[in-house]
Amino acid sequence: MDNYFDALETRSPEQREIEQFELLVAQLQHAKEHSVAYSALLRDVDPATVIDRGALARLPVTRKSEMAARQTETPPFGGFAVLNAGDLQHVFASPGGIFEPDAGGADDWNMGRALNAVGVRPGDLVHNTFSYHFTPAGLMLDRAARAFGCAVFPAGVGQTELQVQAMTHLNPRVYCGTPSFLKIILDKAQEMEADVSSLELGTVGGEALSGSLRGELADRGVSVLQVYATADVGLIAYESSAQEGMIIEESIIVEIVRPGTGDLVAEGEVGEVLVTTLNPHYPLIRFATGDLSTFMTGQSPCGRTNRRVLGWMGRADQTAKVRGMFVHPSQVAEIVARHPEIVRGCLVIDNNNNADNMVLRCEVGQIPDGFSDLVSKTIRDVCKLRGEVELLSEGVLPNNGKVIDDCRIYD
Repeated sequence: MDNYFDALETRSPEQREIEQFELLVAQLQHAKEHSVAYSALLRDVDPATVIDRGALARLPVTRKSEMAARQTETPPFGGFAVLNAGDLQHVFASPGGIFEPDAGGADDWNMGRALNAVGVRPGDLVHNTFSYHFTPAGLMLDRAARAFGCAVFPAGVGQTELQVQAMTHLNPRVYCGTPSFLKIILDKAQEMEADVSSLELGTVGGEALSGSLRGELADRGVSVLQVYATADVGLIAYESSAQEGMIIEESIIVEIVRPGTGDLVAEGEVGEVLVTTLNPHYPLIRFATGDLSTFMTGQSPCGRTNRRVLGWMGRADQTAKVRGMFVHPSQVAEIVARHPEIVRGCLVIDNNNNADNMVLRCEVGQIPDGFSDLVSKTIRDVCKLRGEVELLSEGVLPNNGKVIDDCRIYD
């Protein structure tokens, strides 16, 4: 049985919902009063009424593209942060031209829970190869480890031979970084005939971890578990010893929606991960991560009771350029919304004889006369492009979160 980080991990799901939404009401009020951006976005929202997931699902989605635009208009943080310049320790950047504030808390990205789950204990030495510049990844693990009572070697990225030399001298028990770089370090150590057998545990992230790589690392003495985190939010979910999905962090609320919308998907369906944080310094409400995942049923065998996601399953931003025009997931969602007969839809883009073709594949129930022509007209109205329609029975489309499937192949 795992040694739990705190009592929050094993509270009942009912208790968790009650306590989190009590905190959310206060967070929404705080954001509305102190964040310029959310004062506008939540202008017509009474925070006291947002007491369950149904009410939360009616709030607007915060997208990275909108944040970038607001940050351009109102630097540095677009009015989202509740911090004065004197309150900051760092400013970080993430892909897409987004800048994030750092108030400098002991473990303000909540990574300690993931370190605990992998088996890190006070007194361990952590060899941290996540980047310490531009992105907060390095400091995310650094602060968590130090708050946990561990010393940290801030290795950063690259310089594989020097990484091996440091390991042979310091004998760290814990590795933090990408799984592929851990393999590179172990390969280099073997080449150098260097002893890095002190390494036993790894907290890995930043890229997909295949079963074969996990097995190879385990065979070489390092047991690794994954973290799912972003520069904006911090920890979203983490693996435990059960290795059955990723358990959601206790200080956030996660929803899964149809890409390009704020509409919740059916249970078990793949969609875009939205995160609502309870961090008062940088409130993010229904923040669209751009990542695809799905909720798993049941609870983890490790005894933690929070919901689980299957893990990172791709990117939700499936925008494609067709015949010189951009087509967005939100447009596909609008087409589907205009026709209640459509249960699910996926716009498939192909290329035939150097000409782009679009086909909206629709799962439908009852089909009125002339339905395909009606949907074709809606495609033209919304996308300003011609598109064909293929009608399918319910359950035919793959459960992969794709609303735009770009199948074009170019020589």
